[in-house]
Amino acid sequence: MRLLSIVLVVALAAPLAAQRPAAPPLSPTAPVADTNDVRSIDAILRALYDVISGPAGPRNWDRFRSLFWPGARLIPTGVRADSGPRATVLDPEGYAARSGPYFLQNGFFEREASRRLERFGNIAHVFSTYESRRAAADSLPFARGINSIQLFFDGRRWWVVTVLWDAERPGLTIPPEYLPRPPSRP
Repeated sequence: MRLLSIVLVVALAAPLAAQRPAAPPLSPTAPVADTNDVRSIDAILRALYDVISGPAGPRNWDRFRSLFWPGARLIPTGVRADSGPRATVLDPEGYAARSGPYFLQNGFFEREASRRLERFGNIAHVFSTYESRRAAADSLPFARGINSIQLFFDGRRWWVVTVLWDAERPGLTIPPEYLPRPPSRP
């Protein structure tokens, strides 16, 4: 009788299990990431800035793609004089297609100037203040802004899920709490 009960439970449960949606892939079809780029939040943010920075010329788009979760989005925002606020939603391929020609012709060096991080479980949100320069040695940036970056940890590595950003412009400056703090004196 006990064996019959077990068989009945398994037989009834099988169709239910077959109806469950499949778990999302833990290994996307993106290029395999260098483990040094994705082992920590610090590492993936460093890689994100590094891969788009450099003198005029091509970028390593496979390395760039390897940082992003499937379905990830990059969303630059701003204001158009004729139509007001705008947001452009891109995937990593769209970002590479849009930015690649600019990078081929222009030096672009972006670095993180300050960071505010919040983490809960396997998710993290980073407000990363950036400075953009045309040459690594430029003393002043030509642009500054904030990247709002959402990250996911899959148990093995970190992934970029979303990068949403806005830049300083007349009437919009970075608040002091998002700027680097001066070194404290002993």
